[in-house]
Amino acid sequence: MAATATVRNAGGAVPAADQPMDTKRIIAFFAMVFGMFMSILDIQIVSASLAEIQAGLGAGADEIAWVQTSYLIAEVIMIPLSGVLARILSTRVLFAMSAAGFTMASALAATATNIEQMIVYRAIQGFIGGGMIPSVFAAAFTIFPPSKRNIVSPIIGLVATLAPTIGPTIGGYISHAMSWHWLFLINVIPGILVTAVTWSLIDFDEPELSLFKKFDWWGLASMALFLGTLEYVLEEGNGKDWFNDEHIVLGTIAMVIGAVVFFYRVFRVDFPVVDLRAFTNRNFAFGSLFSFVMGVGLYGLTYLYPLYLGRIRGYDSLMIGETMFVSGAAMFLTAPVAGALSSRLDPRVMMMIGFGGFSAGTLLMTGMTAEWDFYELLLPQILRGCSLMLCMVPINNIALGTLPPERIKNASGLFNLTRNLGGAVGLAIINTMLTQRSDEHYARLSEHITWSNPAALNWLNSVGGNYDTYGLDGASAAVKKLSGLVTQQSWLLSFIDVFMGLTVLFFSLIFLTLLIKRPAAAAPAGSGH
Repeated sequence: MAATATVRNAGGAVPAADQPMDTKRIIAFFAMVFGMFMSILDIQIVSASLAEIQAGLGAGADEIAWVQTSYLIAEVIMIPLSGVLARILSTRVLFAMSAAGFTMASALAATATNIEQMIVYRAIQGFIGGGMIPSVFAAAFTIFPPSKRNIVSPIIGLVATLAPTIGPTIGGYISHAMSWHWLFLINVIPGILVTAVTWSLIDFDEPELSLFKKFDWWGLASMALFLGTLEYVLEEGNGKDWFNDEHIVLGTIAMVIGAVVFFYRVFRVDFPVVDLRAFTNRNFAFGSLFSFVMGVGLYGLTYLYPLYLGRIRGYDSLMIGETMFVSGAAMFLTAPVAGALSSRLDPRVMMMIGFGGFSAGTLLMTGMTAEWDFYELLLPQILRGCSLMLCMVPINNIALGTLPPERIKNASGLFNLTRNLGGAVGLAIINTMLTQRSDEHYARLSEHITWSNPAALNWLNSVGGNYDTYGLDGASAAVKKLSGLVTQQSWLLSFIDVFMGLTVLFFSLIFLTLLIKRPAAAAPAGSGH
């Protein structure tokens, strides 16, 4: 990191690096980190308790999914927009307003009496809360000198990865111990404190209110249409059989129109709503690509493990949360190690180790059976948690560590957007693979279970005989049980297929890492490349 400092100073973009840190700024930064933690946590904390919310609001199965979808759509629009808003309003105003709005929306969500109110409040919560996430990354890379990044980068990396991982655990405990209302009420007191501290102590920059006159409203509208419909299509596509559904087709058409207008505006107006020039920096472009794939791994596995435990093992949300806690603990313990290594190791080597460990963890999962439990999942989860931290710290440093300070606010929004979009794309592909592969496996397994198969007949007679002794219809019960077993095995085989796909994806990233320049060798901060 010292080398990075030298290079950036050579470009004239950063003043003399190592001056003592202002205590007020450190307190403000940690308050911002906690605000970001609440915002990211709120996605997954609710996912573990959707059944309780559904029962409490009397919502249908299709409607309840929108409690998540509305939050994600709103958040994905705000994240890239936050860079421009931070320049116009200043980090202090944007962050404190976001924290206050998020807190109020959380309180409103707890008072919801029907599903329509809940969806509206969750959308407000996601949109306003999304403003907090990139601000933290921008602050970390502008207010701290490069020599402090081996401390700061693991903190933001840990929060960005730990919050989604432990969300199901916390959500399971809260909804079991109290009621689903507390999933939202728990944000109120911390939210008020974060708002007060950040409003009082943030002094990183000044507002540029004159830029408001140049604000590109058409760019904002087209970006909202593009990203909102993209998130909708990815979230809902598999459940609605993709392009066989009219709404998905209309959503895709709207997405394409939004994308065309958005990219036209970005490259034509003086002050675009999102400045894509950060991608001309090679390291930022590669860092964003890696962030996208880390989104696939982070959100994909946070989805796959609970799905396996619920569907195959029959666990409830609390038991799933307790099992998933291992990944969170591994991340927490690896964060200081990753920080220490980041100042000693080439970041590309760290990423190779991380990607290798991640692919080893998913490779172990390809040997899973229906009997796998906490202890069988222990090593894959430890590998996942440790590897995520070893990847995230150098990815953050590579992507944002060589940009000039004036680009960082905007770039941090784009960087965080890539992780969220990676999660959305990854979940859409994973869900589609699970559905299609389980259907194929069910068809193949069914071909072997026929009346001409002696093993199948013996099994049916044996199980049917057991049921007959209890005075039940043994033949029907045995056929039903056999069908259940075939369904379970087809799901299990489809899980193995997905884990094998993730193994190949992360293993291939090891070779892609070789294309990155080491940050110390990057161009001076004053240049665009």
